[in-house]
Amino acid sequence: MGTNRGGSRRTSSVVSPAGLAFALVVCGLAPAWAGQETPAPAPTPEGYVGVNKCASCHQAQATGYRNSPHAWAFDERTPAAARGCETCHGPGQAHVDDVGAKGRIKNFKVIAPREVSETCMKCHNRQEHAQWQGSMHDSRNITCIQCHSVHTPKSERSHLKLASVTETCAQCHRDKAARLLRSAHMPVREGKLECATCHSPHGSPNVRMLRTGNSVNEFCWSCHADKRGPFLWDHPPVRESCVTCHDPHGSSNERMLVSRPPMLCQRCHIATRHPATRYDAAAVAAPSNRVISRGCVNCHSNIHGSNHPSGAYFHR
Repeated sequence: MGTNRGGSRRTSSVVSPAGLAFALVVCGLAPAWAGQETPAPAPTPEGYVGVNKCASCHQAQATGYRNSPHAWAFDERTPAAARGCETCHGPGQAHVDDVGAKGRIKNFKVIAPREVSETCMKCHNRQEHAQWQGSMHDSRNITCIQCHSVHTPKSERSHLKLASVTETCAQCHRDKAARLLRSAHMPVREGKLECATCHSPHGSPNVRMLRTGNSVNEFCWSCHADKRGPFLWDHPPVRESCVTCHDPHGSSNERMLVSRPPMLCQRCHIATRHPATRYDAAAVAAPSNRVISRGCVNCHSNIHGSNHPSGAYFHR
């Protein structure tokens, strides 16, 4: 309220947003959206019931879903950005009308393995997942839900059914998991590595589903670069494959060797100039001078290769 020069009182008022928008429309100065009503949400297509209806019965599954990245509606590639639960499980009206009937909704525990993977691959089709089709696991009818759980994951990442990658892989690869418990092993038990550090479970164009390299050696050299060479004197087994002498998952021998020296060396070097090469009854009377300490590598220390001019026998 105020008073003008003539003494008459004037009234100050605040123009409402709706009144301002109307005035702008009348004057032809309003933007295109002014005066328009907020669009109503798109109607639910026939046959769909919505996430809330699903959650009214499947409360535990709904909780797991809402706490997962699948519920991020801002990401257009998630189920929440489409039809929620029914994006993957299909329209739910028929299931609601007759809950006990089978086949009214997609149950991933009973449908064909190929159909399970195809459903997941509609969204998970980038980066390493793009190599899933035709991979070693896919060709053996291994499906996504045998390792992953959308609703009840036990791991902190990747929605795994068990607490870690190693435990998940050990469900099938029990022989490899047992080797990790041996005295010489990769640092998986200590948490520095996991199976997926070396292998790509979703598929790989490389041998043994390794992440990089066209051979076992190339992958091993990515960490053990000092063994790569090139050497002036190459040791043929080293050049062919590291696993000729080493077990990459674990061993009861030092340096993860598949056998203890000198027995390891004698698998190839069966005829040498050393005395008592063979370890049998004939050698008892003349014990070998290579049994002491580390055997052959007592003298042949640079067994992976040598760059010394006199290193033909890997002595230096």
